[in-house]
Formats: sequence, structure tokens, C-alpha cells
Amino acid sequence: MARRRNLAASMGGWSARNRKTAVAAWLLFVVLSVVIGGMLGSKELKDSDMTPGESGRAEKIIEDAGVEDPASEMLLFTGTSLSAQDPAFRAAVDDVLAKVNASGVVANIRSPYTSEGAVSEDGKSALAQFDVVGEPDDAVDKLDPILDAVKAGQAAHPDLKIEQLGDATAEKWFDDTIGNDFKTAEWTAVPLALGILLIAFGAVVAALLPVVLALTAFVAASMGLLVLASRLVPTEDVTMSVMLLIGLAVGVDYCLFYIRREREERAKGRDPERALAIAAATSGRSVLISGVTVMVAMAGMMFTGLGQFQSMAMGTIIVVFTAMLGSVTVLPALLSMLGDKVDAGKIPGLGRMRRPSPDGGKFWGAILRTVLKRPLGWTLVAGGLLVALTLPALDMKLSLLPLDKELPKSEPIVQTYKNVNEKFPGGPSPAQVVISAEDINAPGFQAALADFKKRVVENPTLFTDQIDVRTFPDKNTVMLVNVPFTGADDGKSLNTLRDELVPDTFGKVEGVDAPVSGDFAETKDFNHQLDKTTPIAFGFVLLFAFLLMLASFRSLAIALTAIVLNLLSVGAAYGVLTLVFQHGYGDFLVGTDAPGAITSWLPLFLFVVLFGLSMDYHVFVVSRIREAYDKGMSTNDAVAFGVRSTAGVVTSAAVIMVAVFAVFGTLSMQQMKQMGVGLAVAVLLDATVIRAILLPAVMGLLGERNWYLPKWLGWLPQMDHGAGEDEDEVERPLREPVLAGAGAGAHGAHGAPYQAGAEYGHGPGGAYGNGQHGAGQYGSDQYGSDQYGNGGYGDLYGQGGDDVSGSSRIPRPPVG
Repeated sequence: MARRRNLAASMGGWSARNRKTAVAAWLLFVVLSVVIGGMLGSKELKDSDMTPGESGRAEKIIEDAGVEDPASEMLLFTGTSLSAQDPAFRAAVDDVLAKVNASGVVANIRSPYTSEGAVSEDGKSALAQFDVVGEPDDAVDKLDPILDAVKAGQAAHPDLKIEQLGDATAEKWFDDTIGNDFKTAEWTAVPLALGILLIAFGAVVAALLPVVLALTAFVAASMGLLVLASRLVPTEDVTMSVMLLIGLAVGVDYCLFYIRREREERAKGRDPERALAIAAATSGRSVLISGVTVMVAMAGMMFTGLGQFQSMAMGTIIVVFTAMLGSVTVLPALLSMLGDKVDAGKIPGLGRMRRPSPDGGKFWGAILRTVLKRPLGWTLVAGGLLVALTLPALDMKLSLLPLDKELPKSEPIVQTYKNVNEKFPGGPSPAQVVISAEDINAPGFQAALADFKKRVVENPTLFTDQIDVRTFPDKNTVMLVNVPFTGADDGKSLNTLRDELVPDTFGKVEGVDAPVSGDFAETKDFNHQLDKTTPIAFGFVLLFAFLLMLASFRSLAIALTAIVLNLLSVGAAYGVLTLVFQHGYGDFLVGTDAPGAITSWLPLFLFVVLFGLSMDYHVFVVSRIREAYDKGMSTNDAVAFGVRSTAGVVTSAAVIMVAVFAVFGTLSMQQMKQMGVGLAVAVLLDATVIRAILLPAVMGLLGERNWYLPKWLGWLPQMDHGAGEDEDEVERPLREPVLAGAGAGAHGAHGAPYQAGAEYGHGPGGAYGNGQHGAGQYGSDQYGSDQYGNGGYGDLYGQGGDDVSGSSRIPRPPVG
């Protein structure tokens, strides 16, 4: 009796039968998504959505009042031979400020020689400030005339060094440099992935399919579905880059898994329809399990309560869902249309995957024989290596990196930032007290303001006296007070402001709310929020990943193993990040100087992304192992077969991911470098140390206990990991039967891979035996005498032998 097909098999079967409808529906879906998204427009995150705690409250006051802090710029004047108080120096400063004022796009100029200005302690530098008129978002468009005026002033006064820094200057630099960085990275990643796929498949059409499908999924998700979702979860610009990164990675992976299996079945001689059906039932099912696991992992970021994390979570969930949907619907339709034309455009010498090797080749076979021969030793070696790499992460320091740590030291904007901060500590990024009051002109409030200024000035150890008060026309309920720190102890300065100065002054005026914000305050509030919510996010991801693996494979050991191995992968990535970016070991290899800390948002982001992506490989490999086990192989043989048969596709997928992520490690910003290096290292370790050594070693060590399921969980549904009855099995001539005992020896009933005819010997029991590979493809007794045996293992999909190995039923795993 035929077994009921799984969901992936049903979807793939329908698409293959209705291929024109499936392809047309996918194209219509992509086009409609883009059109509707373009008509609606996305809803963007507000600053208050991205800022937690007291800093978030400050942003909310500004937003609710309908005011915006204008884009502010500063000019640092440093004399090469003149002091700041020299009349010639002062005349030059006045002349430059006059030129800037004549540009017509500035307001509220504060000269260094007024009460609001500043002269450095050493008397050699002066700092002038001004605002750019209009909306802060439009300030960059008005920057050119200001830059021209400063350039003219510099030319007129060569004895002064004039440096400019501010909101508009920094935004322009980011737009020009970082924007180009991202564009270069995003569009380098696609050709890189295509090039690796060409090498892997050896055919142009087969290589193009995953890239085209991944890109169309990204377009539909980012330009259409994300726009709709932004009504519930507002989005930000960086979400698009993350979606491309993750969408390309999983989209290519899913297609690679699917196409690889279909081509493998065709190489065995199956007709196109049956090969596609098997791929849908096996790799398609793995894609569904993996996709759901990745989406659950990404959903962990929703628990942070931070808008930027929630935006990235929503974006990645959408793009993974879209890539998964395309892989199990339109991909089978395209493969059905193309048939063997999927191999069109063959590239000479690159046909390794064109003729897939069921045993994974000699290289992987040699590794697995060694690992499975001594599983305990290799478990300790591989596990010990990953634990050793994890240990440095115990000392990981987190921070929202300041500008001089975030950007390359050679950049002029970084040099200016350092010079301003050196001459005027706290000047580039002061604390900001955002005040909401019933009337800021009321006598009681003005008395509190005067008292606050007095107390700040009386504490020169923590604060400078360059207090800047901002008010807004026609707004008598809001005021901004900027208070620069000296840099002696920023933590103590912030606590003094929040816990003493503000409560003792503004806090005593009825109806006044005065939260303290600023760069340092936002960093502290951000880290505090992450400290509270990260354990919840971790727990959610671990729990649901465990439950999904338990339900999918009906095995307590498999679910626990998956969690532990993925935690080791993430921990090792954390450790490498700490060594490189905190302690500086090998930082020159990624073209940077170690900033001494890891950017605050990265550990949680890496955890959910790596946990999801690692499950790609794990589900794919373990599904193949379970498929072989359910067909009658022993656990050790199933492990060897599963890992060998997936080695090529896992390697290709890992190379693509490592290459794509490594591109982001070349960007200018530290946080992008850290993200790229962390992802690349984790995927590399996952595809090599974990999948090739630790996973088979642990499963070999557990043996039949891999499939243990407590009796009280016996109600979990039995899922078919194979392709069901193979009714159109290709007829193959039977090999000569092997005499009983010919393969007997150290490895008993499963044949003689290491005995009677020597490893590559000539006796009937040798691992590759005699003839092509002996009496059977893997020896006459190890897997039997058909391709994988006509008896011992039976044909992988049905017809071989009369014992349980060749029967069409699924042997029930041990329970209780």
C-alpha cells in the first residue's frame, strides 16, 4: 500500500504536473508584490522605536512636541603659529564665519569668543558651532555651499588648520562611503555565488537557477511583502541589506539541496519524473523543516523590544519564507520543464556535480572511516577545539562603538573627531537633557535651569562648562540642554546627571519631565535592554528549535545533539570575534585595528542567524542519515552514507555562504566587519569541524541510542524521511550472490570494509572489493549486491531483498 506523501512531495508533485501554472503564478506573485509595495510605501522606524529606556523617553518627547533638533556643525580652528587669543587668529575666525554665514544656509552661529563659544585649555584651538537651516533630513543637500565657504576660508588663512565635523558632514560621509560599500558588497555577493555554483554544477543553467530564484524571492520579499508588514513592524534601511544577505544564503542553499538530489537520482538511472518526485519528498521536506527552523530562530529578535531588531526579524522571516516557498513550488516546475536541459551550457572540466558520486568520494570516505573507527576520541578532539575557541568569549565586552572606533583611523572624519574630542572633551557627543514642561518661561522653571547650570559648572571633574541650551520658536513646552562630559568617567557623569542633578533641579518643578539622552546614555540603555531580553530570546530559539527537531525526527538524542552542536558553533564564532576584534589577534588580516569591544547588537543577531543557518546543514544531513536508517541500514552505516552523500552539496553551500559573508568583512564599518567575520567563521567551522567530524563522531558514539524516544512521546507522528514506494524502479542486473561468510570479520553482518579482502583489495569482502567496486558498489556484503545492495541494504527506494532492509515499511525506532 502506498504511503501518504509529505507536504513537500505533494507541493512538488503538483508543481511538476502544472508547471506552466506554477511558473506563471510565481512571476505574477513577484510582480504584484513589487507593484503593491511601490504603491503603498513602507513605514519607517522612528528614533524612539530604536531607543529604549530613558533615552527612548527623551526621543518620544521630541517627536510628540513636533520639533526636531537641527543638524549642527562645528568648525575646529587650530593655529600653527598663532594662539587662539591672538588678534590675527580671531580676525581669521571671524572672516571664515562670515563666509559661512554668507552661504545663506546656516543659522545660530556661535563664535568661540562669545559666552557660548569655546577656546581649548592649551589656548591653541577654538571651536565654533552653527546650525543648518531647514529639516535635519535635508541638511546634506545644503552642505556644499558650507564646504565651499570653509575651503575658501582655509585658502585665505593658511596659518590656520580648519576642520569641520557635524551631523550633516557625518551623514554625507556615510552616504558616500558606507553607501558605496554596501552596494559593492551586495552586488559582489551575487557574482561570487554564481561563480561558485558554476564550479559546483559545471553547467550554466543549473548554476543560474538558484541565483535567479533567490533574487526573485528577495525582490518579492523586500519590495512587496516587507512594505505590507511594515504596517505592523516599521522597517529601516539596514533591513534590506540583511534580507539580501540571508535571502541569498538560504535561497541558494535550498535550491542547491533540491537540484543536487534530483541530479543524483537521474545519475542512478531513474526517469526525470521519479527523480524529481524523490527530490521533492526528501530534499523538499528538508527545506521545509529548515525554513521553519530559520524563521523561528529569527523570530527570537522580536523579544528584544527594540525596533531595529524587530525590523530585521520581520524582514528575514519574510525573505526566508519566500525563498522556501519558491524552492518547493516554482523550482520543481522549472526542473520539470528543463528536464536534462538543466545541464545545458556545460563547462569542460567542471562536471563533478554533473555526475554525483553516491559515496561522496574517497576524501570524505577516508575521513568518516577514521572518525567512526574511534568516535570517542574524535568527539573529544573536535568538541575540545570548539570549546577552546569559545572560552575567549567569556571575556567579551560589548559597546555601541564611537565614531573613532567604528570607522578606519585613516579617514579624515575620524581624525577630526579625535582632534575635537581631545581639545574639547565631550564636544562631539554631549549628554542631552530633553525637558518637557508646562511653560519653560515660568519663573520656577527658569530658577531650576539656573540652578542646574550652576551645579554642572561646580563639578569640573565630570562636566565642562560649555552648556548649550536649545529652544524652539512657538514652542514653550520643550527645551534641550546639552552637557559635555570631560571623559574622566562617563558612567559616573551620566549617573550623576540622572540620579542627582536633574532630580534635584528640574525634578522639583511640577509638570516637568527631564530624561537624559545622548550617545553614551543611549549605549547604556541599549545594553541594559539587551541584557534583560537576550536570555528570553535565546530560550525561545532553543526551545522551539528543540521541539521542531524532536517532532521532525522522533528522537530525543537527535534534537539534543542539534542544539548542543549549534551552540558550539555559535560559541566558537563569539570566541574568534573576541580574539580578533577585542584582543587584536590577527586583526590585520581583516584590514582593521581592533576597537577593543564587540558592537552591542551583534551577539544576539549572530546567535539567531547562525542558529538558523546551521540548521540548514544539520537538517539536510540528518534527514539523509534518517532516510538511510529507516530503509534498514545500521546507525553507523547510515551515518557514513548520509554524511558522504551530502558532503558535496554541504561543501558547495558553505563555500557560497563563507564567500558572501566574507565580502561584508571588507567593509569600512567595524560592525559590518565583525558581522561578516563572525558569520563566515561560524559557517566554516559548522561545515567542516561539526558536520564532517563532530556530528558523525557523536552519532557513532551513541549508536542505536540516536533514535531513542521515551514511551510517553510515542504519540508523535511517524514521518517518512524517504520517497515512498519506488514503483518505476529501473531494472538492474543482479550481481552474483556472495557466499555466506565471505564478508565476515571485524565488522560482522554489515560486511567487511576493513577485513577479508583488504580495504581496496580483491576479495569479495573488501570495502570496495573486486570488479568496479567489488560485487556491489560498496562491496558485496557491506550494503548488499545491488547498487546499495539487493538484500543487506536493499535498493534505497524499495525493490531489493526480502528482509526489512529491502521492504517498503519504515522500521520503527526504539521507544522507551
